[in-house]
Amino acid sequence: MAKIGFIGTGIMGKPMAQNLQKAGHTLFFSEHFDKAPADLLGDNGVALANPKEVAQEAEFIIVMVPDTPQVDDVLFRKDGVAEGVGAGKVVIDMSSISPTATKAFAEKIKATGAAYLDAPVSGGEVGAKAATLSIMVGGCPNAFERALPLFQAMGKNITRVGGNGDGQTAKVANQIIVALNIQAVAEALLFAAKNGADPAKVREALMGGFAGSKILEVHGERMIKGTFDPGFRISLHQKDLNLALSGARELGLNLPNTANAQQVFSTCAAIGGSNWDHSGLIKGLEHMANFSIREE
Repeated sequence: MAKIGFIGTGIMGKPMAQNLQKAGHTLFFSEHFDKAPADLLGDNGVALANPKEVAQEAEFIIVMVPDTPQVDDVLFRKDGVAEGVGAGKVVIDMSSISPTATKAFAEKIKATGAAYLDAPVSGGEVGAKAATLSIMVGGCPNAFERALPLFQAMGKNITRVGGNGDGQTAKVANQIIVALNIQAVAEALLFAAKNGADPAKVREALMGGFAGSKILEVHGERMIKGTFDPGFRISLHQKDLNLALSGARELGLNLPNTANAQQVFSTCAAIGGSNWDHSGLIKGLEHMANFSIREE
């Protein structure tokens, strides 16, 4: 069993850490910002003062925080991970952050003698709890093979995409697809309801055809019932689409539908929905239409 540092025990990170513990691994947590959740501590959960101490104790160091600046801070702050790693250790960033920054972070960590994997995930809180996450990995094959048993304790669809940064690139692509599918489902249900049809019955009919999808199944139901507790917050999906759009500018690409989805998310944020589940995108469309598919 491995000794694993785990930094970031939020909505996604905590169940991922619990699944590693269920697999028999010992985890070390940093309390430099928040206290480690009490139910993660015990025989196979140890609280330490800072990321440096975590990195010194662990063979693998997993980071699962919200955005690029937080990863930068955890890795390279005073008493950060970089001060505690060296040859034989593997740093695994499972956050969803900038592919460009990831490549720079990887080079700095590799200069210490440690290996670096970017391994963002998809599947949301449900997938994190069920250990069914899709994990997209960038990094060298040897480090990937060493870390594979850890990934298998947290996910099901595990793919080494390529070198450092490629895992994050795959995650950004994933978030483009998810956002546009959410918007497609929301627009379809809004159109149906405004035309006088029962959106729940329309969803049921569409589930059996070519329009059927996981998003129509899960998020379509959320839209109809009006249950927008996260899940995956709109603010985080906005962050991911910002990565897509800034990356597109660097590459000279135009992503018009991605930009449009971001504008609808911005409408949601403007009416107080930053912390809604991203299926709440429909409320932005409803606001613009002055019409709701639900009786509210």
